[in-house]
Amino acid sequence: MHKRIASKDRLSDLERELSGKPSWVHSLPHVLVATISSFLFGYHLGVVNDTLETISVDLGFTGNTIAEGLVVSTCLGGAFLGSLFSGTISDGIGRRRAFQLCALPMIIGASLSATASCLGGMLLGRFLVGTGMGLGPPVAALYVSEVSPASVRGTYGSFPQIATCLGLMSALLIGIPTKDIDGWWRVCFWISAIPAGLLAFLMEFSAESPNWLFKKRRISETEEELEKLFGAVHVRSTMDDLSNSGGAGDEFNAQLSGINAIFYFSSAVFKTVGVASNIGNIFIGIVNISGSIIATILMDRLGRKLLLAWSFFGMGAAMGIQVGAGSSSVIGSVKLYMSVGSLLLFVLSFALGAGPVPSLLLSEVLPMRIRAKAMAVCMAVHWVINFFVGLLFLRVLESVGARIVYGVFGAWCCVGVVFVKRNVVETKGKSLQEIETSLMQ
Repeated sequence: MHKRIASKDRLSDLERELSGKPSWVHSLPHVLVATISSFLFGYHLGVVNDTLETISVDLGFTGNTIAEGLVVSTCLGGAFLGSLFSGTISDGIGRRRAFQLCALPMIIGASLSATASCLGGMLLGRFLVGTGMGLGPPVAALYVSEVSPASVRGTYGSFPQIATCLGLMSALLIGIPTKDIDGWWRVCFWISAIPAGLLAFLMEFSAESPNWLFKKRRISETEEELEKLFGAVHVRSTMDDLSNSGGAGDEFNAQLSGINAIFYFSSAVFKTVGVASNIGNIFIGIVNISGSIIATILMDRLGRKLLLAWSFFGMGAAMGIQVGAGSSSVIGSVKLYMSVGSLLLFVLSFALGAGPVPSLLLSEVLPMRIRAKAMAVCMAVHWVINFFVGLLFLRVLESVGARIVYGVFGAWCCVGVVFVKRNVVETKGKSLQEIETSLMQ
């Protein structure tokens, strides 16, 4: 009986492979390991949200908004440096080793941050963590797109965004006891070393990118990894596709939309409207991960372009509501509901498209011969903008007021809608080689 069931299972697997669609099961474990880097990315973005006030007291820079901004932005400066070299590193030593390399400064940096006794020690730790953060996301986007079957690449391409949301939410939840337990913020940093170590260990057993191996002319290894990821039946057809292949605007708009200002400083924003930061941040985390899960379900059904356009539209509408909430004619509970509701709508809209789509789309449309280095340039632009958002948001908010700041964010979201409509191509259901060939025509 058991033999018959096993035989039937093997037969169904073979039927799936012969139908022209590789089974998604083989590549799933490798994708999940890669998304640990995205979890760490989200965790380190959110770890200073609830803890920043206590850190400033313990390290002696309370009330200094520039110093507080530096605790956020020094990490982003390191991320710029890491992302700048991510293409060279991942092309030079491979995707797997690049993941392991990105875990090292995250472990060391988290340890330095956890043991810091002054602002300088904290900034050094945050900078090192940032270099790992900068290296991880572009490599994750490349790796996931290169090891995923075309039929589920959009779904798998959303996994890093879900992992980022889980990282953010974990940081917010772990940070809740900070105000009640002395030195708890140090524990928050120590904890992040665990998934970083796990990433380095598990990558030793994960598949290397077939695209990278083929680019290095390591043909036999390419075939071995293709069989491991897609099944033996698809090795020859995929090798033919690789042989025939020629070898950034959305990310820019997503950062100028103001999303990271919300993730970094939501506690401060909630405080201005009288909402407990812990409760507000938990709701942001729930909305963020819910939107990301919905995007995962819809990515290979509705396509990248539609999700991205509606995402920017929703974010622009949310910023419009936020500007309206700042009007002197809106008072009391109406102001509260408009402010909090618009922030949640903003995060939800971001998670539905502007969060998961840009990095996935870039990894799909860039030619194989320059994919890693071009991704590095795009992510470097991302981190430059991110750095200035983190450094200057609180100061600009104090100087010009919330209505102008949110109005600018909303305007960029509108620019995003127009850009997507005019320039973004749909890649749903196409192999990387098919996309490259169509764009070259």
